[in-house]
Amino acid sequence: MLEDMSERVIEVTGLRRRYGGPGPEGFEAVRGMDFEVRRGEVYALLGTNGAGKTSTVELLEGLAPPTAGQVRVLGMDPCRERGAVRPRIGIMLQEGGFPSDLTVAETARMWAGCTTGARPVAEALDLVDLGRRAAVRVKQLSGGERRRLDLAMALLGRPEVLFLDEPTTGLDPQARHRTWELVAALREEGTTVLMTTHYLEEAEALADRLAIMREGRIVLSGTPAEVTAAQPSRIRFRLPEGMAPAELPLDLPAAVEGTRVEIRTRDLQADLTRLLLWARDAGAVLAGLDASSASLEETFLQVADGPAGADGADGAQGTDGTGGDGRVERVTA
Repeated sequence: MLEDMSERVIEVTGLRRRYGGPGPEGFEAVRGMDFEVRRGEVYALLGTNGAGKTSTVELLEGLAPPTAGQVRVLGMDPCRERGAVRPRIGIMLQEGGFPSDLTVAETARMWAGCTTGARPVAEALDLVDLGRRAAVRVKQLSGGERRRLDLAMALLGRPEVLFLDEPTTGLDPQARHRTWELVAALREEGTTVLMTTHYLEEAEALADRLAIMREGRIVLSGTPAEVTAAQPSRIRFRLPEGMAPAELPLDLPAAVEGTRVEIRTRDLQADLTRLLLWARDAGAVLAGLDASSASLEETFLQVADGPAGADGADGAQGTDGTGGDGRVERVTA
């Protein structure tokens, strides 16, 4: 990846998108977002269905103007200056909608004819392992193959900025990992990638930074490690036979259910050391001992299930969705 990532390729400030009229007749899908994406970075937007991910990406792609706020892609308004922005970006929508009776190669040639500086069709298809399917009609492709064709078309123009909306939905595990490798290679070449995904392991594998959305807002953002560190680690074991819960170290708040003990901690190493020293001195065997940091899935579920709060009560964010200095920021309503 490029070492110099200071250039802001995507800048979002106070972004809002409303569908329908005012009041209960309408719906505000994006409710005041601020973040930035730097050159050569992979940035992932996470959230449950209806969180506002696709609505946000469509605004960044210039497919619609925001209701309020500002979007800049490569320093330009992607909607008003679409003619200047579009040749420099690649877009992979959730559904491509290519003519079903065309072959894969015919579809790619048609798309290349509308693309500035398109790479050779064969090269684009080989990038996504569709070269051997070039003569097959689109309607005969599997769902996963159609997604790979969508990706190939997004890459035809050698984009500086690549938007991927659920890029691996429908792919088998092998194709998914190949797509991950391709995205990682594009990042190494300097391509900036903004993606949405429901696969949390995908975000952990690819994203330099990520943001978890809820009800049209970013509620937690940072690097994958910073985001998971926002949740406590866990220590689990079975209570030694004949030992009462009250005999556990009092400075370690433990939840006990039957013989199963769980300790939540913000300092895993120190508290695990304290527990092990206590067990040694007490002559206790901690059967089933397991210590682990919080996973991105645990963090996601904790954040995504919470209330978003009243409109406009998000609190302060930096323009990258953090506290302004790159540290993880949790926005409370």
